[in-house]
Order: sequence, then structure tokens, then C-alpha cells
Amino acid sequence: MSEQLSHGSCMCGGVRYTVVGPMRDVYNCHCDRCRRFTGHHMAATAAPTANVQIEGESLLSWYSAADGVEYGFCSRCGSSLFWRTAANPERLSITAGSLGQPTGLRTTRSWYVAEMADYHERPAGLEEFDYEG
Repeated sequence: MSEQLSHGSCMCGGVRYTVVGPMRDVYNCHCDRCRRFTGHHMAATAAPTANVQIEGESLLSWYSAADGVEYGFCSRCGSSLFWRTAANPERLSITAGSLGQPTGLRTTRSWYVAEMADYHERPAGLEEFDYEG
């Protein structure tokens, strides 16, 4: 039996990654920080950090948006790639748009729907979660 491998990269190809094993379903985060980081909303899957192999780490920059919260992006092309938190260092969120197709993933949840941009329509059928803070 072969192991599941997924590949992704930034737009310029300077940062590439491989995920060994399964990934979580895609969650859409509509919080203000994620909207500003991605330009819309964060559509992200996740995997154990130990299962993500990154090439080109010299181009991977991390921006600390809040205490214990970081967004990873390519310093050359600016592509949004990752999200991580100090509270859960063993898990890395991965922007779904940076993955090669087909992903085999599906979108199942929307988070911070109260902060959803006014131009964005709520997709039907997703679990919705509102968090304060």
C-alpha cells in the first residue's frame, strides 16, 4: 500500500511542500486577520506538522499577527501558505489554494462568520462557528 502524498507550493515555486498522509477537510475562516492575509477568506486544510516537508525554507517568512499566532508566506512572491499557533504546535494549517490539484478535499466549515466580508455570500450546507475575540 502506498502512502498518500500531497504537494503544494507558492506562486513562484520558491517554497514547495509535501504532505505525507491525510489532511483535514477544508475550513473557511472569515476572521479579520485571515481576510487580510489572503485577500478574501482563509480556506485551509491541516496536517500534523511532522508530516509536512518544506523545501525553500529560506524564502518562507512568518508574520506574527497576534500573540502565539503566525501566518507563513513566500517572501519572494507573497503567496499565503500556512497558519500556525503556539497553542497547537503539532498541527500546521495549509492554504487549500496552494495545493496541487486534485486535492480530494471538501469544504465543511465556516469559522468567524460574524466577521464575514459584506460582499461574501454564505455558502449553504457548511457548519458555522462564531468565536469572539
